[in-house]
Amino acid sequence: MPKLAINPWHMRRVRHERVRRSMTASPDRPRLCVFRSLRHIYAQVIDDTRGNTLVSASTAEPELRERLSKSKKIEAARAVGQLVAQRSKEKGLTQVAFDRGGYKYHGRVKALADAAREVGLQF
Repeated sequence: MPKLAINPWHMRRVRHERVRRSMTASPDRPRLCVFRSLRHIYAQVIDDTRGNTLVSASTAEPELRERLSKSKKIEAARAVGQLVAQRSKEKGLTQVAFDRGGYKYHGRVKALADAAREVGLQF
């Protein structure tokens, strides 16, 4: 019987669903969700009870794209983490539940999380 190839995107989806099953987000503690593509990184603070995105930031925004055009991916992830944390604090959100989206807590995801913590977001 031939061995089936494991698709890495499918495995990330499986890990993401497993993490989301155990995570509970409430209106006073929304979810900070991270998505990374090969070129960009995106972060959203989501209220799961209403299904609303409260705050978002990404490297695809014109504000960050000009400033980060020549920078490394980890530096760009730090900038996104700082921006999403600043926008969250402006809205009065200080505590979030971190949803790494099935990615390893390493590299760009870790840089985003550490930068958000430095600005004052708690998770």
